[in-house]
Amino acid sequence: MPTLRPLLLLLATLPALAQTPAPPRVFLLDGNMLAAIKAAPATDPHKQEVLKAATAAADKALTEGPFSVTQKGVTPPSGDKHDYMSQAPYFWPDPAKPNGLPYIRRDGERNPELKKISDHDQFGRLGEASRSLALAWYLTGNPEYANRAALLLRTWFLSPATRMNPNLEFGQGIPGINTGRGIGIIESRSLIPIVDAAGLLAGSPAWTPADQKGLTDWYAAFLDWMLTSKKGRDEDAAKNNHGTWYDLQVTDYALFLGRRSLAVDTLNRAKTRRIAVQIEPDGRQLLELARTKAWGYSIGNLDGLMELAQLGQQVGVDLWGASTPHGRSIRAALDFLLPYALNQKPWDYQQLEGFHGEALLSCLQLAASHYNDPKYTAASQKLGANRNDLATILRSGS
Repeated sequence: MPTLRPLLLLLATLPALAQTPAPPRVFLLDGNMLAAIKAAPATDPHKQEVLKAATAAADKALTEGPFSVTQKGVTPPSGDKHDYMSQAPYFWPDPAKPNGLPYIRRDGERNPELKKISDHDQFGRLGEASRSLALAWYLTGNPEYANRAALLLRTWFLSPATRMNPNLEFGQGIPGINTGRGIGIIESRSLIPIVDAAGLLAGSPAWTPADQKGLTDWYAAFLDWMLTSKKGRDEDAAKNNHGTWYDLQVTDYALFLGRRSLAVDTLNRAKTRRIAVQIEPDGRQLLELARTKAWGYSIGNLDGLMELAQLGQQVGVDLWGASTPHGRSIRAALDFLLPYALNQKPWDYQQLEGFHGEALLSCLQLAASHYNDPKYTAASQKLGANRNDLATILRSGS
């Protein structure tokens, strides 16, 4: 005779289940963790810590922007200020030439002329501000945060008078040589936090279905440009950190747009095209170590690979454990850098602007969460002991 016990047990759990909101549609933030924080009682210490940091970041962002590519004081070669434009950071006037042209490379030394073109700086501030505001709205329900985030996104992507054209044809141009390079595509990584911002805004009256469709249409056009343009193909072929960040962008935008097969293919190819090529069996990243900021670039590439691994978890592609027969792997790259971060070994490669071991913190926190190795937990706690920024707090709770 059938028993009602299983049904009664299920019904008994429904009130508790109803109290936990569905996770937001985010990709590099931890949606399940955010939903748990949102559902936690107001007295929960971790919730209080996250809310304090999230609202502080959002309150600062309330005063920023709105940003637009049309605000720059120069006009791109196309004649259209709606086109994004930037200048190669490590190229300077040639002192041997009367007009300084063509510019020459001084790796790691940023030319102050870059400040004359505001797009790159504003792009980065847009990404961080919109995500900070959207996260604070998600956690608090304060409409002021959602309204401001929506304004930032509409101004940059949707409003006809201020929107950016979905391409980076004029990114990182070199005066006297070209008007843009595929290398410039690394600057569009500022689009990555905006994907999560849109997911956090879902359900807010400030962000309508029409807004969401406009944003996804923009990303679809930009992704197609990345995949089909010469500059996009050039960046795809890059063997160093530029190739990693290209893959991260393609994967993130593909997931945002529901193009799962493209995301899976990009992640699988990263095993052989990025990890197996970029990382030596002993963990050195030779193409990054050759730079004048070898520490920063080694961490930057590793961070990109780890974020790719995070995305891979969502579609069943394991990059965390991917390894060649000779041991080339994400974990090997981290283990190579770890003793330097902890001052157990002196850094004997170039590093302009000084060596900062705590720069490895975010990578260590991700590793501690995934590998469940106490050495990564201990190292991240040591390096993050005096850090109370939002990113550090969120990762420490994952």
